[in-house]
Amino acid sequence: MSHSSDAPSAKTQVKRGRKRACYEPQRVRQIIDASLLCHVSQSIHGQPVVTPTCHWRDGDRLYWHGHAKARNVSDGRAVCINICQLNGLVLARSAFHHSVNYQSVTLFGTPELVSDREEKLYQLERFVDKVSPGRWSQLRPVTEQELMLTAIAWVPISEASVKMRDEPPIDDEADYNWPVWAGVLPLERTWGKAQADPRLRGSEWIEPVAPDSR
Repeated sequence: MSHSSDAPSAKTQVKRGRKRACYEPQRVRQIIDASLLCHVSQSIHGQPVVTPTCHWRDGDRLYWHGHAKARNVSDGRAVCINICQLNGLVLARSAFHHSVNYQSVTLFGTPELVSDREEKLYQLERFVDKVSPGRWSQLRPVTEQELMLTAIAWVPISEASVKMRDEPPIDDEADYNWPVWAGVLPLERTWGKAQADPRLRGSEWIEPVAPDSR
């Protein structure tokens, strides 16, 4: 796998499984865009904390939102963010060589908060339309109270690395004649049929559009 011309920083450089590492910005952005959920990790008063949340991208920035008093949207505190997609189970001829096929991004940064009102609305629109394309324009407008209670944080997508696996099992040569099935069980993800709210009024509404991401 080719790498970008810029050498990775010591922070982002993958130490284990280096052959599965990639530092290409295009691949980083692709995985970010194809995922809905990330995990934000922080150290708060010496205690490690991980918070799952939905994310989106605008240019070279990764955004996420939370309650204005939530700890994962506090600026000035360094974070490590991971986004991972499981693509299949790798079943080998020995327990030791079982694995998974996946792709993941790990980012480092110090969050900043969006303070401008119009920018906050713009980013919330990008977030909602990532979850369900075109939905923002159909919704009841955001109130000032809701806007005040919502914080949006972002980090630059500059210190990031990709790690991925997409191959069959790799067994010890002596085990290839062992009489057991080996291979990959791919994970296929699809959105199910929309389930209407029991209190939905009217019957002529257009069903929501599912995102391309999973």
